[in-house]
Amino acid sequence: MKELLENIIKGIVKNPELVKIVEYTNDDEIVFEIHVDPQDVGQIIGKDGRTIKSINTLLTAAKKDENTKFLLKVIR
Repeated sequence: MKELLENIIKGIVKNPELVKIVEYTNDDEIVFEIHVDPQDVGQIIGKDGRTIKSINTLLTAAKKDENTKFLLKVIR
């Protein structure tokens, strides 16, 4: 999942070399911290959060376990 998320994010941002994804588990969900250039934060979140919600939907569709939940955090 981390690789899929990284490929999606790198395709959106202007500075893909600065993308860093940190993955860890918190209770019953997988948390992805997305570190990007401050100029790219708006690109990832999108208008009214539509882009980040769409990315979350893609990850949910690609998951193997129905009970797995994802939390995406964009870090400035």
